[in-house]
Amino acid sequence: MTVRTRFAPSPTGYLHIGGARTALFSWAYAKKHQGQFILRIEDTDVARSTPEAVQAILDGMHWLGLDYDEGPFYQMQRMEKYKQVIQQMLEAGTAYYCYCSKEELDALRESQMQAGLKPRYDGRWRPETGKVLPDAPKDIPPVVRFKNPMAGVVAWDDLVKGRIEISNAELDDLIIARADGTPTYNFCVVVDDWEMGVTHVIRGDDHVNNTPRQINLLKALNAQIPQYVHLSMILGDDGQKLSKRHGAVSVMQYDEDGYLPEAVLNYLARLGWSHGDDEVFSMAQFCQWFDLDHITASAAQFNTEKLNWLNAHYIKTMDLERLAEIVTPRLVKLGAAPAASPKLMDVLALYRERANNLNQLAAEIAYFYRTPAIHQADAEKHITEDAMPAIRHLYQELLSCDWTVEAIHKVIQETVTQFQLKFPKVAMPLRVMLTGIAQSPSIDAVMHLMGRELVLYRMSVYCKI
Repeated sequence: MTVRTRFAPSPTGYLHIGGARTALFSWAYAKKHQGQFILRIEDTDVARSTPEAVQAILDGMHWLGLDYDEGPFYQMQRMEKYKQVIQQMLEAGTAYYCYCSKEELDALRESQMQAGLKPRYDGRWRPETGKVLPDAPKDIPPVVRFKNPMAGVVAWDDLVKGRIEISNAELDDLIIARADGTPTYNFCVVVDDWEMGVTHVIRGDDHVNNTPRQINLLKALNAQIPQYVHLSMILGDDGQKLSKRHGAVSVMQYDEDGYLPEAVLNYLARLGWSHGDDEVFSMAQFCQWFDLDHITASAAQFNTEKLNWLNAHYIKTMDLERLAEIVTPRLVKLGAAPAASPKLMDVLALYRERANNLNQLAAEIAYFYRTPAIHQADAEKHITEDAMPAIRHLYQELLSCDWTVEAIHKVIQETVTQFQLKFPKVAMPLRVMLTGIAQSPSIDAVMHLMGRELVLYRMSVYCKI
């Protein structure tokens, strides 16, 4: 059997982090078994589906690098196929027309609720042997309902949750086509999974209630039943269900916030799945290791601190040329377009150990390529009249010293000794003059990268030389 998985988002919003994890697990399972991964856009909710949301899904998949082997397929382009199957079911007697008006259904629901019963369709238009149905009213366009089995149970061995059994008596006759002829969600999913040969349905556990209905529909079509894998929900840092109020729940928001796709993927891979104590691994390793046995059935909790740690790790270890390529647009956005000097890769090599995300990294190195905004509190604290004699002396020494880290450090140290100061009394004012703030890597390394001309120019503003 060739493994075929699918990711089937509804384009009613962005690709959120829960959907991204579902896509990742489906993608990895197909890769592990040399199978196919399908992307299907379930856009039958015309009122809420938008082209912008479709594009957001495609952008998110592209950014994450989750390449699909087939698709994207769009359900709205498959309407004729759904209608053909509905007609076949009507002819086979596994579906039927229901002429209940909205008022009838509302009254039925109200009476059941008053009686303390679970609201459900009572089968009044369901054809049965010996049952006489009323004449079809001409003023009510009918829906089509699936003739769900009335006895027995529908059961499946969920590959995460274990054995699940639902009594058919709990399920009413599902509407599979609305009065205007458009098919409903559960029906379209079934036809698509059947036609596309999906062998493993990996999805969130909010779909567990749909599964028995879909299995019964598949059986009515004499279709192969896929294996089902229902992933637990993701909770926020506070233990509540992950939602917009937790911040970045859109995949592309993580890009905006300066996260690397490999860090997000690595983090999502560990969100409800584990491989021993391994924390950091490539997607090639993940696909090699991934199995369904080590997916936890309990809810996974999002940990922003862990994601930040992973992101920092990938920033520290990634190829400098690629890092420069992806940091450049963020610098440009800050009005600090990189120039020939200092080389951006050299600056990144000095600074990347200090950053948790790309935005922070870009902000911290922007002063190399634009006039820094001086932090007033730092300036008042460190650029004092007591420090200026030593700074002016240092300026003169820097005019002619060799421009190496070692030589610059030596000149600073000699100035400190000559003026009988502690090293920070010279280094801290220098940092503020050159970078705008009082924190930076080793000041001699910073000065070496900035170049003599820029260092002397920025010092001269304060030295009044």
